[in-house]
Amino acid sequence: MEVDCPPEDSIVSFDEDCVELGGVKDMRLEAEAVVNDVLFAVAEMHVSQSLNNASDVAYINVETREGNRYCLELTEAGLRVVGYAFDQVDEDLSTQYHETVYSLLDTLSPRYREAFGNALLQRLERLKQNGQ
Repeated sequence: MEVDCPPEDSIVSFDEDCVELGGVKDMRLEAEAVVNDVLFAVAEMHVSQSLNNASDVAYINVETREGNRYCLELTEAGLRVVGYAFDQVDEDLSTQYHETVYSLLDTLSPRYREAFGNALLQRLERLKQNGQ
């Protein structure tokens, strides 16, 4: 179970898939990795080409299988919803940071949860078949 923290208490490590440039994590590359990791379980997901992505922040547009669109912000603090449309950042929106994309999508999309669970079961079944 993932634990979500308010923005000021959030400390996150993306060390497993992180790309570092001179000791600094590049969030643009991290965002691409996030998209590639969960694209199978959402309707659409891509790194924003309109918003100003940088080494310390990247924006990801996602449409859930329910048809809801979100703009996500990825920083060292984690991922959070910053808008309810593609390429939209609402500065007045105060949402929780999530440590992982899985946790964030799990709260936003029951159909993501279902797709993720089904994919996990299929992988386990393949492992079981290969092990016999």
